[in-house]
Amino acid sequence: MRKNAFTLFLIIVSVVSINCSAQFKDSTAEFKFSGYVDVYYARYSDSVGTNNYQKFPVISPKSNVFGLNIAQLSAIYNSKNIRGIFTVHFGDIPTSAWSPVYNMVQEANAGVRLGKKFWLDAGFFKTHIGTEALLPKDNIASSLSVITVYEPWFQSGIKLTYTPSDNYIFCLHILNGYNTFVDNNRSKSYGVSIVRTFGEKGSLGYYNLIGDEYPDGSKDSHIRFLNNLVFTYQLTSKLKALIGVDYISQQNSSITSSNSTASIYSSIVTLQYKIKPKFSVFGRYEMFNDPDGFLSGTTTGTKATAGYKLNGFTGGAEYKPTDNSYIRFEARGLVLDKSQMIFETGGVLTNVRTEWMLNLGVWF
Repeated sequence: MRKNAFTLFLIIVSVVSINCSAQFKDSTAEFKFSGYVDVYYARYSDSVGTNNYQKFPVISPKSNVFGLNIAQLSAIYNSKNIRGIFTVHFGDIPTSAWSPVYNMVQEANAGVRLGKKFWLDAGFFKTHIGTEALLPKDNIASSLSVITVYEPWFQSGIKLTYTPSDNYIFCLHILNGYNTFVDNNRSKSYGVSIVRTFGEKGSLGYYNLIGDEYPDGSKDSHIRFLNNLVFTYQLTSKLKALIGVDYISQQNSSITSSNSTASIYSSIVTLQYKIKPKFSVFGRYEMFNDPDGFLSGTTTGTKATAGYKLNGFTGGAEYKPTDNSYIRFEARGLVLDKSQMIFETGGVLTNVRTEWMLNLGVWF
């Protein structure tokens, strides 16, 4: 699969390069490559074995190894009326958290302008959901909060974008499903994105996704409705805040009554303070509660069988040698409900995990 994905990428690059050398008829056309690499070293208190992925695996997911989070290469085309992107990626992120089908493809989509303020794009996309983005370079912290792990990472379908002004963006998404490239039933999922920007100060965004992921022929409906509210703002010239609130419900999924609706709620608060132009510190608090376990699964504890309930605390520092690079150190503690002893430290089960990671990233 890796060989086929890389071969396809080389073919597309060759074709586009030939077209570039022959001059585009559209004088507004621009074609470029971009790349990104993130490497890491991490330590976790949970004993899962050498080279095994930690629980909630995505970023820096192996303990006591020098690892590659991601190495990716993109071919990007933009013109007045046509746009497209094709990205392949390798490393622990696609291995631990990406689709098993088309695993090496991060994005592959193309779009056409339908009017002055409308675009229609189709193909494979990174998700429109989430307070935190996929890649460490796009986030304040490298590690991802637990809610981000369980929300969609990738999606396939079509996207209609309407931009009435510089301050507003509206998108309608019609997708194969929740965190999937290939549909698993006849149902489609639908979502919207509504973003209000405040110049360079920040933005307020609402994102949702609704659909039924159960197999065809299921007796009851299991419609899942995800709501994500994200607020980011530059409070001062040195202090930046990121706040995210999530509420997810699913029909007929309660562990107390199969006919009742189950729900998840979560929140994230991240602050970043720039001490000097190239040096900053940050902190994050996260809360995640999935009492019915319809996303995180159920675990048997001393109280009852339920999904994960936890709090997390992260602190770190970042040094940016250049605008397109970083060296980032951070530490985090995750504390689950006392009945949920899913970690093991020194041969003893515990509800607490500590971790730290060092990341180095460069992109162009």
